[in-house]
Amino acid sequence: MEEKRLDLRVPNKKRAKEIQRTNELLFKLEHTLPYSEEYNLLLKELFTGGLGENCYIRGPLYMIVAENIHIGNHVSINPYFKCMSAGNIYIEDYVQIAMGVSIITNNHDFYERNVLTVKDVRIKRNTWIGAGSIILPGVTIGENAIVGAGSVVTHDVEPNTVVAGNPARVIKKLDSSKF
Repeated sequence: MEEKRLDLRVPNKKRAKEIQRTNELLFKLEHTLPYSEEYNLLLKELFTGGLGENCYIRGPLYMIVAENIHIGNHVSINPYFKCMSAGNIYIEDYVQIAMGVSIITNNHDFYERNVLTVKDVRIKRNTWIGAGSIILPGVTIGENAIVGAGSVVTHDVEPNTVVAGNPARVIKKLDSSKF
């Protein structure tokens, strides 16, 4: 996974504008009747990186740069979803994300703390991420995988695999023919 570096000491007007846009839309979303037409329009306006059809997304939500979050079709995202999205987050079709999940694409350089190290995160098709889990920078979670509640995912998860713990480790393999 390619690492990018973002120096926070260097002004970036485009990024600052997107952060402001994201914050304003999240505020509006939290003050709008869930599942109303207005709520759904705000979601589409928020996720300019792509929001698929038939998604269930319920706030509160927290994110830095919403344009970096790409959501497929039939995705379910429960309350308290948090994204440190300096990098891209790709969520494919039929993904289920439970309450309190955090996806983090960035960290700070160990020596230059005003420099972010950034790696994209990919959540493949038909994945289920349990409540309170944390997905760290550069991780890909394979198709049909399950991340147990409260897990901290530090490495890629193979398709058709259940992981759990801190750090997350393989608990079992799933039968791919049953999906």
